[in-house]
Amino acid sequence: MKLKAHTKLLMIGDSVTDCERARPVGEGLFEALGKGYVSLVDATLQATHPEAGIRVVNMGTSGNTVRDLKARWQADVLDLEPQWLSVMIGINDVWRQFDTPFQTEWAVGLAEYHETLEALVTQTKPKLEGLVLMTPYFMEPHIADPMRKRMDEYGHVVRQVATKHGAIFVDTQAAFDRVMVHLHPMALAWDRIHPNRIGHNLLARAFLEAIEA
Repeated sequence: MKLKAHTKLLMIGDSVTDCERARPVGEGLFEALGKGYVSLVDATLQATHPEAGIRVVNMGTSGNTVRDLKARWQADVLDLEPQWLSVMIGINDVWRQFDTPFQTEWAVGLAEYHETLEALVTQTKPKLEGLVLMTPYFMEPHIADPMRKRMDEYGHVVRQVATKHGAIFVDTQAAFDRVMVHLHPMALAWDRIHPNRIGHNLLARAFLEAIEA
């Protein structure tokens, strides 16, 4: 496993990460880590590597874009001083372009997304032992679908930033694509965004495989 013993792993993102985590910091008892992939990552690490004592913290916030992450980055990432950081953001940046197309100020365009993610990584990477960047996704198997096509563009940005900075890259869209060969998107998420347990398990497995756990 890439994480050293007694590492603090902070996972940040939007509602897919949030999943009803505790406030102000998602850590502790009674589903403090939420009900999604973060809790599954923690459970697997504790079950398979109990000697490592990995400390997982969930700082996802529903509805967030990369712009929102920038606004809370100091308090929710830097001040908590993690050794490892996982970021999955971009779904709302794209989604607002399609579900509220006339409220253009709610969406985050590709250039701003790239610039902001790049700035956050540049600022934070030197303070970390490890960084994981996970793509946004849309559970739509037809790649010509306008929202799926746009989401893939944002995923490509994540790949570019990860490559530039030597971060671990997790292609969540590819993970869902493999399963959607056999399962309809509705079997994974009612709105093709917020995963059920199957979908969250896919995200957790993709993350765990990337850190060789």
